[in-house]
Amino acid sequence: MNEFIARYKDVHKEALGLRRFEGKDLDFRDFREEIESTSIFGERKLFILEDVFSNQEFKDRFIKDKKRVLSSDSTILVYEGGKPDKRDKFFRFLIKNSKSQEFGFLNEGQLERWIVSELSRYNIKIEQRALSRLIGFVGVDLWRMANELRKLSSFKGENSVVGEEDVRALVSPKIDGDIFRTINAIAEKDKKTALGLLRAHLNAGESPLYLFSMIDFQFRNLLLLKDLLERGLPPYSSDLHPYAIKKNLPLLRKFTSGQLKKIYRRLFELDLEIKSGKINPELGLDLFVTEI
Repeated sequence: MNEFIARYKDVHKEALGLRRFEGKDLDFRDFREEIESTSIFGERKLFILEDVFSNQEFKDRFIKDKKRVLSSDSTILVYEGGKPDKRDKFFRFLIKNSKSQEFGFLNEGQLERWIVSELSRYNIKIEQRALSRLIGFVGVDLWRMANELRKLSSFKGENSVVGEEDVRALVSPKIDGDIFRTINAIAEKDKKTALGLLRAHLNAGESPLYLFSMIDFQFRNLLLLKDLLERGLPPYSSDLHPYAIKKNLPLLRKFTSGQLKKIYRRLFELDLEIKSGKINPELGLDLFVTEI
């Protein structure tokens, strides 16, 4: 959307014909008056409709007056930040009568290739295990990933190779509140809920490697905190974030030290099987939950 606006302003410096309409309270009459008015400067107009899919009245009127709308020589950009219902009549109308593009999350392979390509701009390579760990820590957020890559490139310098230890040292895993719910379900041996939560993460576009890394990260934290408590040391003496400590302490009562070691060992085994290509990450997640 910002690209469209920038290009429009390149041609029309004052951008007098740029109009933006937002949200569920937009009145179609206001939009129609604007689109029917003639610019005294002869400037082609650009209308931006943001997040209007929740406005049923607007959509109905838009389709009803489609001939008038489509006969305009203005450009209308419909931008929806959420995921619209593809069965929606307005959605089908737009697909039929306009050019469209969907910006979805990159899949695992696409994300790996994008990272390698970005690092090549800095004349830097990355080991496969480091690449997997980086995706595990950051997930599919390209904005944050780009910042992490700049940080790694500044630290390593040109003609270097990023290793797994570099990622562990410089990149902080994204703490997702929902992952605590998932781990809590695993701790309660509520496999149905745990598997359902994992499906929800995956359906939302999150990387299975990210989910696996976060589960591994959280059980590592639990094992660390358990060890501190058994040695009579305060949990806040660890280098964990206070928020992570607060969230993890209630879970410690659900595990013995032996159980945590067994779980962490199994996570290590599954990690090796995933990295060596013996099983795919989604299957590894399912196996972990069903075996607990």
